[in-house]
Amino acid sequence: MRFLFVHGTGVRRERHDRLFALVRDRLEARFPHASVESCYWGDRFGAGLGAGGRSVPGLRPRPGGDPDPVDAETAEWALLLADPLCEVRVLAEAGWDTADGAGPAGDDGFAMPGVRAAGARPLDLLDQLDQLADRPTAALTTGAPAGAAPAGPATPAATTSAVASGGGDELAALLRGTGLAAGFPAALESTARSAEAARAAERALTEPQARELATVLARAVTAAALASAGADADCTGAERDRLVELLTARLGGDARVPGARAAAVLGRLAMRVTTQPLLNAWRGSLTVGATPALGDILRYQARGHDLREFLRERITAEPGPTVLIGHSLGGIALVDLLALAAARGEPVPGAGLLVTVGSQAPFLYELGALTALAPGAKLPYGFPGWLNVYDRQDVLAYLAGPVFPDDPRVTDHEVGSRQPFPACHSAYWKQDSLYERIEQAVAEAEIG
Repeated sequence: MRFLFVHGTGVRRERHDRLFALVRDRLEARFPHASVESCYWGDRFGAGLGAGGRSVPGLRPRPGGDPDPVDAETAEWALLLADPLCEVRVLAEAGWDTADGAGPAGDDGFAMPGVRAAGARPLDLLDQLDQLADRPTAALTTGAPAGAAPAGPATPAATTSAVASGGGDELAALLRGTGLAAGFPAALESTARSAEAARAAERALTEPQARELATVLARAVTAAALASAGADADCTGAERDRLVELLTARLGGDARVPGARAAAVLGRLAMRVTTQPLLNAWRGSLTVGATPALGDILRYQARGHDLREFLRERITAEPGPTVLIGHSLGGIALVDLLALAAARGEPVPGAGLLVTVGSQAPFLYELGALTALAPGAKLPYGFPGWLNVYDRQDVLAYLAGPVFPDDPRVTDHEVGSRQPFPACHSAYWKQDSLYERIEQAVAEAEIG
């Protein structure tokens, strides 16, 4: 009996040799009379950057190494999309410094009773926009007062008409054209009704502070609408900025507030905690580093025939039953090879048992992206027994049994390394339960 180990995506010689030594030692301990061989294919059939990565923007560092201001802006909006009220929260918690630097505005204890803070005005205007969003179309077009009895529920079209009233239809058209109209009423309400907005309004005592608050509220509403739309938003950065400008004007502010406190705080934080600046700065090296893993999969999908023929040669090089063990992409290639051969009525000689570990073959089958089998097709006669091993923490591991129901040749087996992804994708090979289950499968297949 022979074992043939087929490694997965991204593995090259040094990594392969360490991995195979581990697998070989564990198998030889359980099967002392079997030969254990490896089918290394990484150098010959793996992917590489043929043009040296010239297709990758940012592979060459920016002259001088200075950060791109566009990156900083993108990072700020990434933070806003994750938490639309984050800038409002800064103003609510930190407020503004007083003119003499004594402390946060609104905490000096000398505010005159009955005098509202300047920040109440942009919040009132935002609340009016929110109320307009709840008014029916008839009221909006006839000029009925806000307290009139509603004639029906508000619609996105009614909302965009409402917020456009009194200032042209640019805002309404912008909301419709960017796909943000549907989520705009909820974005207005969540911002206007937030405790953070109320607290920030209380602390904005002066007109400049109120204008900054108006800008921050407009950014919060825009971010909430964008977050609600998600991938359905068709909004450029210029359209986003124009939406902020229009909303800021409605709230009595200036979209270009110099030295804005919230922006100063959040801007620095965004560059540290969001992924976009990191991705932009390291895109070249990240792409080069990810090329073996991702590139091997893409290359196999486009030109997998040569690898399958190589595997067939190795399997049939020696007589006798062979247990095929395929990790990740290695398992995909083995499933394709065995299924294609069996469908032609020419099963691969000697292939007595297939073991896939952390394999994506079942998922590709469901997608219709598995070379050998169309979705819904059954495994052909002559396909060997198939043991599919997975770890539910491994996002690259999938179940085979449920997509090939009632096929007694297919068995799933779960193992648990107690490791998160991606460590769990390579942790199979140190788990005794894996080799125990292989030993059981070999006995059930009566190989040896």
